[in-house]
Amino acid sequence: MPDADGLSDATMQAIARELNNSETAFLLSSTTPDHDVWVRFFTPTTEVPVCGHATIAAHYVRATIKRLPRTTVRHKVGTGVFPIEVVPENDGYRIVMTQGTPEFGATLEGEQRAALLKALGLTSAAVDSRAPIQIVSTGHSKVIIPVKSRRDLNDLRPDMGSLAALSHAVGCNGYFLFTFDSDDSAVLTYSRMFAPAIGINEDPVTGNGHGPMGAYLVKYGLTKHGPAVLTFVGRQGECVRRPGEVRVEVDIADGLPVGVRVAGNAVIAFQASLSL
Repeated sequence: MPDADGLSDATMQAIARELNNSETAFLLSSTTPDHDVWVRFFTPTTEVPVCGHATIAAHYVRATIKRLPRTTVRHKVGTGVFPIEVVPENDGYRIVMTQGTPEFGATLEGEQRAALLKALGLTSAAVDSRAPIQIVSTGHSKVIIPVKSRRDLNDLRPDMGSLAALSHAVGCNGYFLFTFDSDDSAVLTYSRMFAPAIGINEDPVTGNGHGPMGAYLVKYGLTKHGPAVLTFVGRQGECVRRPGEVRVEVDIADGLPVGVRVAGNAVIAFQASLSL
């Protein structure tokens, strides 16, 4: 919603429930001089601090309405104020989102790991053992789970109730699984993301999953990269027939991830008005 000023929290939540997307973005006027626009995100059941996919969509719509030239917009979200690059491209825009500093949280081991694999319907043998199952955040944390094959990834039929219950135990709502098993030289990873605890059984494409995953790839040396940056494309959404791609850049210093950006394009599929 490009003009959400004056809407109450309850109204924004009701609109998000009615639209029933993974997240609905609401654009509001700035409240302090340090930002140009304030964006809030609601799943069908709750507000979340930040969302990559909806950020790209929201700023694409804003740029289209305002006919923006190439520019950098300072946007305020639940995790702080970050720059958004608006780049005119092919009669549209490419939106580049700077995410928060990578943070590596708890690893899931023992009973928690076993409970997670059972809830996902994933065998231990299917997990890539080169790196741990770990909570990683660049603003909105995800449990990062490396999987050996695309077949194992695509065959998953998780127990959503068990995943939702486990979210409270591990302190993280989203489960982001990825594999390097790609048949496209332009695509490094394929992924899926489940977050039933916040009303998203499966997200088609997750910017706030690809960012943490990019930092994770650098930390554990899982793919080749230059001394200062890792750049790659990740694909997601095939299993729900809503495929999309995310371009990821990870800044590197002394071999460690220190900054993350994700980029994508959008289209306006439809427009409508709501009477409240």
